[in-house]
Amino acid sequence: MDDSKSAAKFERIRKAHHSEVMEDYVEMIADLIDETGEARAVDLAARFGVKSPTVNATVQRLQREGLVDTKPYRSIFLTDEGTKLAQSCKERHQIVHDFLVSLGVPSDVADADAEGMEHHISDLTLSLFKKATQS
Repeated sequence: MDDSKSAAKFERIRKAHHSEVMEDYVEMIADLIDETGEARAVDLAARFGVKSPTVNATVQRLQREGLVDTKPYRSIFLTDEGTKLAQSCKERHQIVHDFLVSLGVPSDVADADAEGMEHHISDLTLSLFKKATQS
């Protein structure tokens, strides 16, 4: 592999790592809102198994990126952009999950595996996974 192809591959991986946490958070915020009607920092901390300062720092980053709105002593709200990102993440997750299940991977294992893969899969591979699982 030549240097430019190698560099491009690792650049894509670095970008995926950079956005992975943001994607996980907007997806979890959307899930919490769907499940309970609100997303609170304490609930995010419990779901991710982290401390409140970690959640607060990440939520501030999401706010700077225009993905969430927050108000003192209130829940966390997704912006339109945050909602779109959460929906896209859920769709990618579901496609990867469904493909793995079609291979015979148990659903709970496929769910855990898809959580990591969804952030790093290329659009081409994702579209082929989707095509393979559509009847």
